[in-house]
Amino acid sequence: MKCYLIAKKLGHSFSKLIHNELSDYEYEHKELEENELDAFFTKKDFDGLNVTIPYKQTVMKYLDAISPEAERIGAVNTVVNRNGKLTGHNTDYYGFMYEIREAGAEIEGKDVVVLGRGGASKTVVCVCENMGAKSVRLLTRDSDPEDFYDGQIVINATPVGMFPDTGKSVVDITKFTKCEAVLDLVYNPANTKIILDAKRMGIKTANGLGMLVAQAKKACEIFTGSEIPDEKIDKIKRKIEFKTKNIVLVGMPGCGKTTVGKILASLTGKEFKDSDDEITKLGKSPAEIIRSEGETAFRKVENDVLSHLCKKSGLVIATGGGCVTVEKNHDILCQNSYVVFIERELEKLATDGRPLSVNVENLWKVREPLYRKVADICVKSTENPDKTAEEILKRIKG
Repeated sequence: MKCYLIAKKLGHSFSKLIHNELSDYEYEHKELEENELDAFFTKKDFDGLNVTIPYKQTVMKYLDAISPEAERIGAVNTVVNRNGKLTGHNTDYYGFMYEIREAGAEIEGKDVVVLGRGGASKTVVCVCENMGAKSVRLLTRDSDPEDFYDGQIVINATPVGMFPDTGKSVVDITKFTKCEAVLDLVYNPANTKIILDAKRMGIKTANGLGMLVAQAKKACEIFTGSEIPDEKIDKIKRKIEFKTKNIVLVGMPGCGKTTVGKILASLTGKEFKDSDDEITKLGKSPAEIIRSEGETAFRKVENDVLSHLCKKSGLVIATGGGCVTVEKNHDILCQNSYVVFIERELEKLATDGRPLSVNVENLWKVREPLYRKVADICVKSTENPDKTAEEILKRIKG
């Protein structure tokens, strides 16, 4: 079998990785200009296609048949070639249903608010209506958000918050006092601002990665005619998460973040970055900035560096010990990372060359609860950094 993902431009996509995990057919990414579509579909040199922006509607004119879901949504993301007859499907429909189940959200009888009115929102609206939502309302640029604060399920169907323009949200989810679940179709970063805010409110959440893998699984079933157990979705999702998410190490100065981080990078194949080293590359070391300009100036530089590093994917990042004392760093650290707090006995912390570590006990009282607040995993530092790194990987992989 020969299958493709087609689009006008394809940047970093997980589709090839996902389909390679699902089956053994040939699957490649193929960029096509709009004026190349006629020849491509006339030749029909493929067994199956996935279609993404901006061609989900354009390809419909080349098809011999369209599934009921795709017809209702008005978009096709999967095409199968059976003896020259092309049939279009919309597996995003199945994928979004999976995301709803993944979040544990109840749609039936609920007031649903969908952010955005683009192509993705059409799939979301169709699914929610079919699942018995009491109402489905679109919050767009022209809307007054206050009219939607009674929504019980909020779904982001816009690209707002997506890499590289992270840290933004269409709405302030804290205003939605009746909200029970927040679903985001964005999957890079793993935790958008709206997801992070919802988690702090104790609201159920899910990002778009489960939807992405689930829709690919459904497309694979259409291509091959063979069923794939849903358990494979979670397995592939976890594999992609481990590959793409950063491992961010937080903890007191001298607790071994850099040493353990380099070992983790070697074990995982991820690139290692030390935020203090990245700051030094700008001209002055952290100690020099603090001595000459003060801690406030240093924290501003540190925030800029962390913002740049933590929005990326697949890094191991050792942070400065005091980064957690700046609240706006918390979302930055958590947006696309497994955050690991390395705890070490105070008497064993190295303090040489660290101007802020004169009174370690006072620093610890302030920082320790903040480390635990941002951390997904807490580990005790051992005298053997290799064992500490191995314990971190064991905890991440579950």
